[in-house]
Amino acid sequence: MDSAELRRVFGAFPSGVTAVAALVDGVPVGLAASSFTSVSLDPPLVSVCIGRASSTWPRLRRSARLGVSVLSAHQAHLGRQLSGRGDRFAGVTWRATRGGEILLDGACAWLECSVEREIPAGDHDIALLRVHALDADRDTPPLVFHRSAFARLHAA
Repeated sequence: MDSAELRRVFGAFPSGVTAVAALVDGVPVGLAASSFTSVSLDPPLVSVCIGRASSTWPRLRRSARLGVSVLSAHQAHLGRQLSGRGDRFAGVTWRATRGGEILLDGACAWLECSVEREIPAGDHDIALLRVHALDADRDTPPLVFHRSAFARLHAA
């Protein structure tokens, strides 16, 4: 199959945008991921898919704990910044937990996780994450990724 056609069709399905981040050797390391989903309530599990070509994931997965921040509608700039090169945390306000997870200020939800398992899947790895703590701001709308662009939800 043609990869451009796959992207076009896959892009018809809207998803949220997350920042997966942690302190690694005292330095913030993170990436943006739109392939995030809930997996299980018991035990509490979520997953995120990471491209095998990622140079960030090998560093990030060394951390015992990872923070997952669900970006809010006003954080499209962070989605772009965390997907780019250079200092991904320049100008970003965040807090680190005692476990070393990085959680972004202004996100609409936060999860503190550890890597439960990694599953090879084509040109990506599925990282299965166990959730240890979480919270959400019900009044803050999420950022949406749809048709290869950031968007906001609109009330029906």
